[in-house]
Amino acid sequence: MAVIQKPGWKERLSALRNLPAFFKLVWASSPWMTGLNAGLRLLRSAIPVSFLYIGKLIIDEVIFLNRHPGHASTHHLWTLIGFEFLLALVNDGLGRSISLLDTLLGDLFGKLSSVRIMKHAAILDLEQFEDPVFYDKLERARQQTTGRTILLSQVLSQVQDLITMGFLAAGLILFNPWLIALLFITIIPSFIGESYFNDQTYALNRRQTPERRELDYLRYLGASDETAKEVKIFDLSGFIIGKFEALANKFYLSNRRISINRSLWGSGFTLLGSLGYYGAYIYIILETISGKISIGQLTFLAGTFRQLKTLMESILTRFTAVSQGAIYLSDFFEFFEIQPGITTNSNPLPFPNPIRSGFEFQDVGFRYQHAENWASRHLNFTLKAGEKIALVGENGAGKTTLVKLLARLYDPAEGRILLDGHDLRLYDIVSLRQNIGIIFQDYLRYQMRVSDNIAVGNIIQKENTPLIISAAEQSLAAGLVNRLPAGYDQMLGKRFEEGVELSGGEWQKVALARAYMRQAQVLILDEPTSALDARAEYEVFQRFAALTQGKTAVLISHRFSTVRMADRILVLQQGELIESGSHQELIDMKGKYAELFALQAKGYQ
Repeated sequence: MAVIQKPGWKERLSALRNLPAFFKLVWASSPWMTGLNAGLRLLRSAIPVSFLYIGKLIIDEVIFLNRHPGHASTHHLWTLIGFEFLLALVNDGLGRSISLLDTLLGDLFGKLSSVRIMKHAAILDLEQFEDPVFYDKLERARQQTTGRTILLSQVLSQVQDLITMGFLAAGLILFNPWLIALLFITIIPSFIGESYFNDQTYALNRRQTPERRELDYLRYLGASDETAKEVKIFDLSGFIIGKFEALANKFYLSNRRISINRSLWGSGFTLLGSLGYYGAYIYIILETISGKISIGQLTFLAGTFRQLKTLMESILTRFTAVSQGAIYLSDFFEFFEIQPGITTNSNPLPFPNPIRSGFEFQDVGFRYQHAENWASRHLNFTLKAGEKIALVGENGAGKTTLVKLLARLYDPAEGRILLDGHDLRLYDIVSLRQNIGIIFQDYLRYQMRVSDNIAVGNIIQKENTPLIISAAEQSLAAGLVNRLPAGYDQMLGKRFEEGVELSGGEWQKVALARAYMRQAQVLILDEPTSALDARAEYEVFQRFAALTQGKTAVLISHRFSTVRMADRILVLQQGELIESGSHQELIDMKGKYAELFALQAKGYQ
């Protein structure tokens, strides 16, 4: 595991350059809320010094009236008290308004940043999602959608407190500038200590990212509708809980060490700050006793020094938090710097309609990231327009990788794939995928309505009810849907209220409907009937054969009874094409296909 360096002052100051981009996102969330928030904070920054000064005037007025009973009017005193009361109401109203705007802006920013992460993730390559380093970056970016909303309030509060401190410092400097110096001397050690422990926390959190993902995964395994069956039947709860507790305890011990040290050192720094404050307070009292300043000035100066101390501590501590937040923002913006390798060129070719000659693989090879062995190598074959081919081979032979290359979910590491004589990379990628209907064996079971589950195959047609019904009929899912209480509006899965769980075969029919939703020129079915019984499988493939007339189709299956319908069968082994031909031709060759066919046929004898 790489060592995570704690950020120094250079890194902190450098990270502040993330703030303009951050505020640009905040402004995009709601321009008027952001502007109003800043304006209200500016108004509120002048209130503390106003309170202290009015308090001084009230005390001096009370002392004057006490010394001149019956000879002075109290009108001025009540006016000052009324003004202080009005100021208290304004301060409370501003505080509540700012807090409300912070909450609303935080929610809007969280929504905006989450949407941007999802949009950016949608354009990235499938291969990037198979990289654990990428997942760490994605996880850290996700954490910032909620964790960084407080940064807005922190930065605006910092500006507000700096302005307030300017008002307060002006009065204190006029009295004795050395008191300001005393403040800095007593506060800076606390600031340095907080900075150090925040750096420790940041380094720990970043280092723990992969393990936190593991913790979330264990939490999911231990309490999920999708895992409950195996957890119960294999009695895995103790095993999963044990792993979770071991990892959680590791986090606890690491965090406890930092928290204890922060608390111990913080107590010492607080004592130092308190000594400085009371030293200044005693000095001001002595000046009052000697008659150099009035009682009202005493309260004003003591209150000013106390608030300045609090504000300085808050500003210095918050600077640490702001710079820390800006460093975390680097994780957020770093995710958006990741760019896809599979893109459309500046002048793409339109997808041919119809396909004329078809696809041609020319010495195509592909290897997954960090893998030593090739997933596919030296693939040379053609897929003619309107032809139906089947891919056969043992697990890990490279069948699914081949169809992902065909759909340009991956680009070849070597060789090239042609479509009607042109490199597949020259075509518009959106148009390419719109013309390929593909259902993988690990299709998703969306916890959504039936109509949505089918419509995801061609989501721009999600309101096209006739097309959804037609797709369900073609996949033989219509009979199932008609038996559901709410029909096409029925919620599937048990995660949400009134949801209905389907059997594996029923889910597979719903998933197959997605392929027919697209009405694509090329249909790819990866183990499309693995969960179906023999009769349903026969019906599906009879329907598939009829519906793919004139279309190009690729079928992956381990069942030789289904691949016989293909015009041509390709046999793959360890990523390479070793045999090609019709069912009978391959049987006559007495090669790998004949061997696998005989083994499967033996199981039915």
